[in-house]
Amino acid sequence: MPTPSSDIAPADLVACRAMLAGGSRSFRVASLVLPARIARPAAALYAFCRVADDLIDRDGGGTNAVRALERRLDAICAGHPGPWPADRAFAAVVARHGIPRALPAALLEGLVWDVEGREYATLDALEAYAARVAGSVGAMMALLMGATSPAAVARAADLGVAMQLTNIARDVGEDARAGRLYLPRDWLREAGIAPDAWLAAPRFTPALGTVVARLLRTADAYYRRAEAGIALLPVDCRPGIAAARLIYAEIGRVLERQGHDSVSARAVVGGARKVALLAHAPLLAWRAASPAQPAAPLAANRFLVDAAAAVQRPHPVVPWWAFGDRIVWAAELFARLDQRERRRATAADRA
Repeated sequence: MPTPSSDIAPADLVACRAMLAGGSRSFRVASLVLPARIARPAAALYAFCRVADDLIDRDGGGTNAVRALERRLDAICAGHPGPWPADRAFAAVVARHGIPRALPAALLEGLVWDVEGREYATLDALEAYAARVAGSVGAMMALLMGATSPAAVARAADLGVAMQLTNIARDVGEDARAGRLYLPRDWLREAGIAPDAWLAAPRFTPALGTVVARLLRTADAYYRRAEAGIALLPVDCRPGIAAARLIYAEIGRVLERQGHDSVSARAVVGGARKVALLAHAPLLAWRAASPAQPAAPLAANRFLVDAAAAVQRPHPVVPWWAFGDRIVWAAELFARLDQRERRRATAADRA
């Protein structure tokens, strides 16, 4: 159970933020739009995710790296983390927020699937992967916010899966050039595309665009499911999560304007558009309502919801006005970044 003394040491928090600087889009969004009381443990959570990803994937880690990470996770969950800032910080978060081991363990399993080069024959298989690498993070974020009901965790995991499907749609070309293919192979065959032959020589075709469009439609359905969970969050977290939902889903709209071509170009949401979406986020947050009969968890996410079910904490009481300054600050920051990008583009044109 959470204990008042299980706080992140300031030096460890600084180290976690430094580790993530410039390298984690998810963390940047969280730190911009969520209150500081959530952004701090989120930094520790994302830092541990970064450590796991580096050891298992980027450094070419095999079985030994996986076993080492599992031992580190065991020590974290036992309250005796190893001598690494990310481990110590994440151990504090696990203790304070009652995060069950099954949630970060699911993330590690998904990263191992990447190393194994696992293929995804169907959407169900792909969603099982997305549940591990992103649904698990959504579930843990829900617990950080004190939203521990099964309905809240299910909707947070839905949002994680939706974001991961968006990532996959956006990164088709980038993944293919790295030798990876995440699109459901049965969808590709239905579109007349031989998966292995395409992976050997990736290029965009209208047929591939139909598969990308199909995946985006699936993601959009899960974004709509996730909206019902916004009302289950503490009031100061609702606009931030609404903003993240809107900004991430907008990647799909950019892809649509590109003709669903994510091989020749990468879909990017500009700073001005992010400002507009941030301005709309509070309205979405207030209009979102939790249904009387909440939808059942996605089949792929059910094990995450079950693992979190034992964690029971009251929702924190936060005044309704607490989120205002944070959203305004984030909007102003995005506006400044957009102006900077425009000045650089103008200077480049003149050069």
